[in-house]
Amino acid sequence: MKLTTQIQSGILKFFDQIGDLSFFLGRFFKEFLKPPYEFSELLHQCYNVGNRSLPLVSITGFIIGLVLTLQTRPTLEEFGAVSWMPNMVGISIVREIGPVIVALICAGRVASGMGAELGSMRVTEQIDAMEVSGTNPFKFLVVTRILATMLMLPLLVILGDAFALYGSFLVENIKGEVSFALYFNKVFESLGFSDLIPAVTKSFFFGLAIGLVGCYKGYNCKKGTVGVGVAANTAVVMASMLIFIIDFVAVFISDIFYEL
Repeated sequence: MKLTTQIQSGILKFFDQIGDLSFFLGRFFKEFLKPPYEFSELLHQCYNVGNRSLPLVSITGFIIGLVLTLQTRPTLEEFGAVSWMPNMVGISIVREIGPVIVALICAGRVASGMGAELGSMRVTEQIDAMEVSGTNPFKFLVVTRILATMLMLPLLVILGDAFALYGSFLVENIKGEVSFALYFNKVFESLGFSDLIPAVTKSFFFGLAIGLVGCYKGYNCKKGTVGVGVAANTAVVMASMLIFIIDFVAVFISDIFYEL
């Protein structure tokens, strides 16, 4: 009986959070369309999200390209299909692996950072002070951060894909003496706009989910200093879940268009 009650309360809490998150998203669109616009703060947040995430994204993408090629090459050699390695790696990284891995990295770094930062401001009553002084804290703190993640994540995905493909090329160059021009010619021959457009489009939604969850958890932090850590941790978990859900929906929709 106690377990059933806990499950019911957990389900109710989940749907309650979904409802609050939906209202938070609606408020974001309302404040986003209403002037004045905080361009200087937006540029500052773009720097925080993009430039400071670039080293981690680059290293991770490079290692993914190395590992994927090293793991797949022996299997393709058994079937005499090593020449298809650039095509396989290019499609898998651009379509799926690159956007999802980069989004998860940003969920760990960006969402937790936003949750902790805004949570600390809420706990120390800095947000309340902004409201009292006549400043709109939601527009200055939340709208700029969500927009920054939406703008920067597609760029980080493209750079992460580039580093992953370069890591794959290095393995092919060492193992099979494949030239740079030949490798990337085969990669781009296998890719089309039907691969690039869905990948970039879902990256915008990944950025929206990461920024939205990070800001929501931090902005609504109400449990003292302990709540700051809880906000940061739960922001990562919820953002990661939303990334997988958005990815599933995007793949499902793109498959429908492929069939048409």
